[in-house]
Amino acid sequence: MSRTIKRGAPPKRPAPRRKQPVKKVPLLDRVVARLPVSEQTLRRVVTWAITGTTGAVVVAAAVWIGIPGMVGAALAETAGQAGFRVEQIEITGLRRMDRMTVYAVALDQRSRAMPLVDLEGVRQNLLRYGWIADAHVSRRLPDTLLVDIVERTPAAVWQDRGQLMLIDAQGVMLEPVRPDAVPALPLVIGPGADRQEASYQALLAAAPSLKPRIRAATWIGNRRWDLTFDSGEVLALPEDDAARALVRFADLDGARPLLGRGWLRFDMRDPAKLVARKPGMNQNHALADPAKVGDGTEPAQVGSDPGSAATPAPVGGGAETGGDTGGAEG
Repeated sequence: MSRTIKRGAPPKRPAPRRKQPVKKVPLLDRVVARLPVSEQTLRRVVTWAITGTTGAVVVAAAVWIGIPGMVGAALAETAGQAGFRVEQIEITGLRRMDRMTVYAVALDQRSRAMPLVDLEGVRQNLLRYGWIADAHVSRRLPDTLLVDIVERTPAAVWQDRGQLMLIDAQGVMLEPVRPDAVPALPLVIGPGADRQEASYQALLAAAPSLKPRIRAATWIGNRRWDLTFDSGEVLALPEDDAARALVRFADLDGARPLLGRGWLRFDMRDPAKLVARKPGMNQNHALADPAKVGDGTEPAQVGSDPGSAATPAPVGGGAETGGDTGGAEG
């Protein structure tokens, strides 16, 4: 009788390995990772949004019972405690005005909590300064106030009653000027001259060849200009058609130089003629022919002295011309 011997069960096949599941990153997390803000800042924004949504319901209820201001301020302060407070101020567009003045205006708030910053109030306070033509104020969360300034451009120095003031092309006063630090800008003298700055610039544009030689302009009797040249002469312009008279004077000076030839005063208040005077003369010479201008020995007409007013003494001492002192012309 045969006997079967069992040597053991056949080896088991190894179980197939399971594939490890690929960990999927949620779409929201991928979007957040690409944002140009830190996760901490983003959490603050979300917290503020939730606070604001919840707060809207609370404020609505508060309005119904009559205490909206108290609740709104409390919610804003809560946002401030969460990190939404003014910590930085970024100023753009400022070139000449004192930067610290803008900082002081922007930070003049009852609270620095972002929701409580009065943006329009800051803007209106900035517009009180002559340098600022316009301003835009905005928030950049979580802690920055943005102030964009449109600054005025200085166009002239105005001298009145011994005081010097920087003004723009519309005559807006920008800031006082020290006598020892006067900028290289046109000088206008006399009461009301600041309000005539635009018309004065148009006058200079009519005779560009003379513009570099004009040292000062005095507004006379609130109606006309006296121009002082760098060589010391004074040109009295008429009340009407001042630009036309100045162009005529430029033509005469171009034909044969009048400036720098020893004349003291030119008078063109009468458009029909140019009256001139030299130092020491008791009479004025009406110059009709440019070819005879130069030594003052061949006057076309002779008249009485209309130009007794002294040359204005800008920026320093001396009297300022406030009225039209000229008399009869020959």
